[in-house]
Amino acid sequence: MPADLIAGFLSGAVLIVAIGAQNSYVLRQGVRREHILPLVLVCASADALLIVAGVAGLGAAIQAQPAFLDLARYGGAAFLLLYGLASARRALAPEQLILDAGTRLPLGVALATCLGFTFLNPHVYLDTVILLGSLASQRQEGKWIFAAGAAGASFVWFFALGYGARFLAPLFAKPFSWRVLDSLISITMFGLGGMLILD
Repeated sequence: MPADLIAGFLSGAVLIVAIGAQNSYVLRQGVRREHILPLVLVCASADALLIVAGVAGLGAAIQAQPAFLDLARYGGAAFLLLYGLASARRALAPEQLILDAGTRLPLGVALATCLGFTFLNPHVYLDTVILLGSLASQRQEGKWIFAAGAAGASFVWFFALGYGARFLAPLFAKPFSWRVLDSLISITMFGLGGMLILD
């Protein structure tokens, strides 16, 4: 059983710890120290929910309905491209990039954006529901322990990312650093959105 837990944790970590839209957003909010706890809980809980759904058999149902993945792909691409534009605008407007309590995102907007990055990304279904679900199902008796390990990796990663980002705050006290970060986020979003369209 411990082997199933460790295998699940490592498998989950490999898929979750990557430069992507969701991680970029959590990093940015972590640096700004805005709504960190709700955001990391939403990200990790969503991963856990999707992993459990995959182990329970949702992966096979999704594979049988390619139209669902197409819908998620094009919807996700549009969402990423729009957020890429917003990041590019922020990078060009240094007065908006300085840490200031008056410019905080409302919690509802921050959570809605986070949910968009989570559920409008077709790769999250491929990684969590289909791939991790398939890996877990191969273990039969240990599949739920494997799923718990994979979900645990998500919680560890998002808490480390969200709360670890504060150590970068001195670097981001300068508007130039925000320009660089938002430029990188914009490029990442455009790249991911383009890959979804061309995939």
